[in-house]
Amino acid sequence: MAMIAEAQAVEQAPDRAGALGVFRRSDASFYWLTRLAALTVLALLGGIIVSLVIGAWPALTTFGLDFLTTQRWAPQLDTPVMGALGPIYGTLVTSFVAMLIAVPVGVGIAIFLTELCPIPLRKPFALAIELLAGIPSIIYGMWGFFVLGPFLVETVQPAMIAAFGGLPIVGAIFAGPASQLSLFNAALILAIMILPFITAISRDVFATVPPVLKEAAYGVGCTTWEVVRNVVIPYTRVGVVGGVMLALGRALGETMAVTFIIGNSFKITGSIFSPGTTISAAIASEFAESSGLHQSGLILLGLLLFVLTFAVLAAARLMLRRLELKQGR
Repeated sequence: MAMIAEAQAVEQAPDRAGALGVFRRSDASFYWLTRLAALTVLALLGGIIVSLVIGAWPALTTFGLDFLTTQRWAPQLDTPVMGALGPIYGTLVTSFVAMLIAVPVGVGIAIFLTELCPIPLRKPFALAIELLAGIPSIIYGMWGFFVLGPFLVETVQPAMIAAFGGLPIVGAIFAGPASQLSLFNAALILAIMILPFITAISRDVFATVPPVLKEAAYGVGCTTWEVVRNVVIPYTRVGVVGGVMLALGRALGETMAVTFIIGNSFKITGSIFSPGTTISAAIASEFAESSGLHQSGLILLGLLLFVLTFAVLAAARLMLRRLELKQGR
């Protein structure tokens, strides 16, 4: 019997060696395929940067750093004058106002869905909110131009001008007259567009809180607000911040909806009810008819938007890293 078992072991040894060889080759193939996918992404990113730099080089060498501090945009002149200050200002203002509106609303909806909403209604409400993310941006722009803009001009903006327009410092921000095409209207459209991202991500991370932590808090007499403030938010703040920064990246680069309703004016007035423009809206509205130095200036605007978005995402990553270190991860 011992000799038979030894013979069977000798016969099975090549089979095991062959199987191990197949496993090694498949594992190596998987490793190189995934590595190739990662390198492809880096190559595409590098190609985009190089192409933007090449396209923007004529404008960069012509205008230099004055491109960042000049407000006037007159590419049709014999001696073109182009400055990115207006689009940069519009991009930052609309994104800031949009986040100011969308973050508390989105997080509040997520808290309602996970803590207060009746269980049978949670999925329908969540589905309805997430469907907002599937609406094309041009539909948001058309709705903002034909429906939201007139409504804001007739009701919301006059009330805000009457309430805040006379204040010493804040009054300049809310100065009239009301306008259907304005930074405020564009920011409100952006807030509606990024709301599903903040809500969906916040709801998902709130759902990861262990029930035992919330039950313990309720057991010692905490209210729902105290449980949310002292248990849910601290436990999930890294995920919430990540969702907020993802929404901010969407707001910075949104094009068509903003182009419809912002007014496409390069002039900076200080009032959120005045027309303006963003980097993406300026590129979308003028690129088709541009050539030469004008086109190079628009590409330089695109490069600035790329750098701005990268800086925001890098800052977000640094913030998340610090939060993780505070939590001991």
